Amino acid sequence: RFPASAPVHVTVRLVAGLPSLRRTAVQRVVLAALVAGGHRGDFRVVHYSLQGNHLHLLVEAAGATALSRGMQGLTIRLARSLNKLFERRGRLFAERFHARALRTPREVRNALRYVLLNARHHALARGAVLNPGWVDPYSSALWFDGWKGALGADAPWLRALARAGRPTAAPRTWLLGHGWRRGGGPIAIDDVPGPAP
Repeated sequence: RFPASAPVHVTVRLVAGLPSLRRTAVQRVVLAALVAGGHRGDFRVVHYSLQGNHLHLLVEAAGATALSRGMQGLTIRLARSLNKLFERRGRLFAERFHARALRTPREVRNALRYVLLNARHHALARGAVLNPGWVDPYSSALWFDGWKGALGADAPWLRALARAGRPTAAPRTWLLGHGWRRGGGPIAIDDVPGPAP
């Protein structure tokens, strides 16, 4: 069940053997798809994170049918554009998509933390250490207004991204707009999330 009041954490995985999603050219394609397909009245992509072989989204939808149709339109748009970029044909996504409704402030806060800081989670798994205040350029972290502390957003490419404008929709649900703060307050940019919530 996907009630309109509950944001949804969606994960979409690529088939094996494709280039990483964490490339500037890929990001341009994904952002164009989010602008074109993620601002509908009944389906909105509010946050995203691109990882090597998968994409995390936090979406709002007016129910299960709107979620299914919105994701179908978005994944078709992404598949066409990314296949063109990769100069290939065929299936792009390994599966339809995985979706989980988020019903409480704590669940939404955990999902925000997981999606927006997912690169830190994967860096830790590789044994890498990221700089304090580092902002993931392959996510909507720059447009999130719930950080605790200052972002290290002075890199030229981040300023350029900010000038381009927010590619995602503003939240309309209480949980994703404000209610998540009751689940633990602002989120530290240097936090490292554990396994998927």
